[in-house]
Order: sequence, then structure tokens, then C-alpha cells
Amino acid sequence: MENYIVSARKYRPSTFESVVGQRALTTTLKNAIATGKLAHAYLFCGPRGVGKTTCARIFAKTINCMSPTADGEACNQCESCTAFNEQRSYNIHELDAASNNSVDDIRQLVEQVRIPPQIGKYKVYIIDEVHMLSASAFNAFLKTLEEPPRHAIFILATTEKHKILPTILSRCQIYDFSRIGVEDTVAHLAYVASKEGITAEPEALNVIALKADGGMRDALSIFDQVVSFTGGHITYKSVIENLNVLDYEYYFKLTGFFLENKISDALLLLNDVLNKGFDGSHFITGLSSHLRNLLVSKDPATLPLLEVGASIRERYQAQAQQCPLPFLYRAMKLCNDCDLNYRASKNKRLLVELTLIQVAQLTAEEDDGANGRSPKQAIKPIFTQPAAAQQPQATAAMPQQTVQPAVQTNSTPQPAATQHSNATTPHATPTAVLMAQGREEKKIPVMKMSGLGVSIKRPHIEEEQRNPSSNPTAAHQAAQPEEDYIFNERDLNYYWQEYAGRMPKEQVAIAKRMQNMRITLINDTTFEAVVDNEIVAKEFTGMIPTLQNYLRTRLKNRKVTMTVRISAPTEKVRAYGRVEKFQMMAQKNSALLQLKEEFGLELY
Repeated sequence: MENYIVSARKYRPSTFESVVGQRALTTTLKNAIATGKLAHAYLFCGPRGVGKTTCARIFAKTINCMSPTADGEACNQCESCTAFNEQRSYNIHELDAASNNSVDDIRQLVEQVRIPPQIGKYKVYIIDEVHMLSASAFNAFLKTLEEPPRHAIFILATTEKHKILPTILSRCQIYDFSRIGVEDTVAHLAYVASKEGITAEPEALNVIALKADGGMRDALSIFDQVVSFTGGHITYKSVIENLNVLDYEYYFKLTGFFLENKISDALLLLNDVLNKGFDGSHFITGLSSHLRNLLVSKDPATLPLLEVGASIRERYQAQAQQCPLPFLYRAMKLCNDCDLNYRASKNKRLLVELTLIQVAQLTAEEDDGANGRSPKQAIKPIFTQPAAAQQPQATAAMPQQTVQPAVQTNSTPQPAATQHSNATTPHATPTAVLMAQGREEKKIPVMKMSGLGVSIKRPHIEEEQRNPSSNPTAAHQAAQPEEDYIFNERDLNYYWQEYAGRMPKEQVAIAKRMQNMRITLINDTTFEAVVDNEIVAKEFTGMIPTLQNYLRTRLKNRKVTMTVRISAPTEKVRAYGRVEKFQMMAQKNSALLQLKEEFGLELY
């Protein structure tokens, strides 16, 4: 039986040209060899399986080649190259620092460095996983690494650069190896498949490349595993089945359910995924990646960030056009929160299901809720009640001051028409009944003026309530109940504070300033907000449209107008912080300063 060699060893690069995905580094090393500008110590760092040790071996063979080619590669014909290929070269020494990490091991290495090479110019020492050396071993190695013999070159390789002492880093030329791109990995896997006589679908190779996470050694190992599973014909379905990878189709269907607000279908799809043995964390992580891919697919400028096959790329572009950007942003935030809380959750499935329900409701029509400022339900009801069972909802009315029916000594008699309005009201027509109901829903606040209860309803409104049929346009007015109601400064301040209390957490500074701000009613519909500097004035000027719309809705007056004014230098401005409040109090009572000094008090 023929000896089997895994693909990672069989197709290991032997020249700089055959190294995959590290074009910049290999070009730099070739130019250094061609010009003879070689450092005495190199540090190759980067993720696993990206070619650090491979490049170190190629570099060691090339600098000892007796007749290098014109493009800077080793000839593979001279005695030095032949000895290296047959693994009998005494000029190249490899040391695994994971198992040789003591001071004695480094001492033996230092003794070997003194011996010059028998063939070639240099003796190269490749120390793999150098971060595993102990601190004492690093210190024993410092002097030799700083001033080695002319014939000695050290190449250190590591996956964890941050664990190496700064004194070691300062003595080396550092080369950072990057992750191998998906396209480069797929191209190399296709090359290996063609050499081995294996048929493979591009989508299948793309899944293998994504699973390898930028490591060529891992990609070739997975490739061998899938070949053994499929018997030489690699398909997309066989790869996702063997590697326990969720199919793209699940996430495309799930996103479609989200856009159509199909919560039940989304929960059933999750149940299907869990029944196939996939973990909820794996599912939610894949959903986050899918939403991220949709986001980068919306803009052609970010399309290169999408590391998928050509056919899948087209599907991403098509679905991305259906997804609004706010939906993608909020859905990614919800999925990320679920991923962060997954480990601490005691009911993990419920956590994932709640996340799916919230994401599925993102595209549903939101209630206006006072210009978007009122609190909204995080999760809306999934099932609707029958129409017959629905109860009429009471409309929100503004706070009113009611007048108690107490007997007053100096009371003014009410108009006779008002006292006997109920008795003289004719039989209401259906149109008039609708109009009357509309009037009752929008009652006008009753204000107390000098202890006397006075209604500020407009006379023509009272006349319409007494005799609806007298107005020929009653039906039209019932359909359009928009009216401008009178309000006072107390009502204005109430809804001003209400708006400040409903502002999001990101605008807490503005909300606090609004709560402490002085607003004054100039006339019946115009009020001014007094600020203390131009920066705050510009900030509130930008908020005028939103604030006006909110106050017009809550005060039921379409003519509410807001102005912003900067306070005069001599004008008293309300103190906002603790220090300002203390200073204003100290101006009124100087004993506070003496109290602060004697007791050594400080403001926090």
C-alpha cells in the first residue's frame, strides 16, 4: 500500500512564489536576499497555518543556495539545496520552544552557534513557538541574539507576539503574517483538487475556506476530511453536513420572515434548526453574520467585504435591497445582545426566541406616539383579538382642572341658555351625535380665575353643542375636529417636562438642561426658552421643529411657536450643577463659605 501523505504536507510550498496569500512578505524577503541585506534576527508572527515556518525554511534554503535563479529563488540543484530537500543539512536547525524552553536548552543552542557552517554561508536557527520560552531562557538568549556571529541568523516564529519580551522584539526584524483570504484559499484548494483528480463545487470550497478562518493548513486538513467523506466528489450539501455548518438557506428564509413579520414561521424555523442538533449560540452567531453580510451588500463600495461565493453573493445583493438600513442596524444590535447574554441565561432557548420576536417586529408599523417620543412596547402582541371582543379604548386627555360644585357667596349667575341646555336640546341626528362625541373627547380645560369658576369654551362651540342642526357644516367639522385650544404657562411647563422625561438616554444632558430651564409664555401661542450661551442656543434651535410638533399635539393648538433667546450678562440664570448652586447660595449667605472652610468640606 502506498504511503499516504496529507495534503498540508504534500503541497507545502517550497519556493517563495508558491506561498499563498503573503505576497508582500515574500517579495520583501526575496529583495533582501538579492541585495544581500540580511538581518541577524527575524521574528515571524501571525495566526496559525499562514506560512510562518514554511517561509522560514524557504528563506534558510535560499540564502545558502550556491546558484540562485534570476528571480531570487533557490535552484534546488546545488549541494546545499539537495541536502536541505533530503533533510540532512547541518546548516539549518529547528528548535521547538514549547518543549525546549529551559535555560539549559538555550545554553546548548548558544554553544552550537559558535560552529561555522560546513557548506554555504549561513547557519540558520529556526525557533518555533518562541513565546513558550521561560523568562530566564529569554534572558539567557538576549546577548547571543543581539551580537551573534556573522554566519548565524535566527528566525523566531510565534502566534502570540504580545507574550515576547520587549527586549527580544527590539533585536529582531518583525514580519506580521496576515490571514489568508477566502479567495486565495479557494483558488489553492481548487488547484489541489485538480492535482488529485477530485471534483469540487465552488460553493463547497468556499465553505471550507470560511471554516478554516484564514489558515491554509486547516483548510487542507478539512479538505482531506471531506474527500474521505464524499469519496472524491465534493458538493455543498456534503460539506455542510460533514462540517456541521448551517445552510445559508435557513438565514435567507429567516430574514424573509422578519421582513414579513411572520413570527410563528420564524419560531418554527428555529425549532427545526435546534432539532438538527445545532446550538442556539451557533444559530444566533450565524444570524449576526448573515445580517452583517446583508449590510455590506447594500453598498457596492463595501461589497468586497463579503467573503462568499459568486452565486451566494448575488442572493445577498438581492435580499439586501429589501432590507432597510434601520432594520439591519437594530437587528444586528439585538442579535449581538443575545449573543452576549447567552452564556448567563438559564433559559437559552427562550432568550433566542425573544430575540427573533423582537427582530420580526422591527419592520412593523410603529405607533406615532406623540411624534415618536412616547415609550413603545418592546414586544407587541402576536395574536389579535376578534373584532367583537375588542373594547373601545379611551382617548388620552390632557390634565384638566375640575371646578367643585361648592356654593359660593359671590357667585355670578350663569347664562340661562347654559343652565337649561339639556332641557332645550332637540333630538340629535346621527351626524350630530357623532359631532357631540367628538366634542366630548376634546374637552377644554377649565381654569380658576380669582376663585371664580369660568369656562373658556368659545361661544360658538357652546352654541353648536346646544343646537347642532343650526350649523350646515356640522358633518364636515365632525370629520375634521382640529381646533386651537387655549393653554396657560402651567400646561406648557407640564408638557415641556414630559418631553424632557421621554428623551433617550443618549441625550440625558439635554434632558437635564430642559428640566432646569426657564420657559416663559410671551403671548397666547408663543413662548421663549432662555439659555446661557450660543452653543446651547444652536442645539435647541435645531430641536425647535420636533419640540413644536410635540407641544402642538399635546396642547391641541396648531399655532404653538417656540423661540430661543440667549440671556443677558446681567440676567439671572438658573444654576444647573452643584458648584453653581453652592455659589449662588453663598452669595446670599456668606456663612456657607465659612462653614465650608472650617469643616474642610468639598463638593462632589
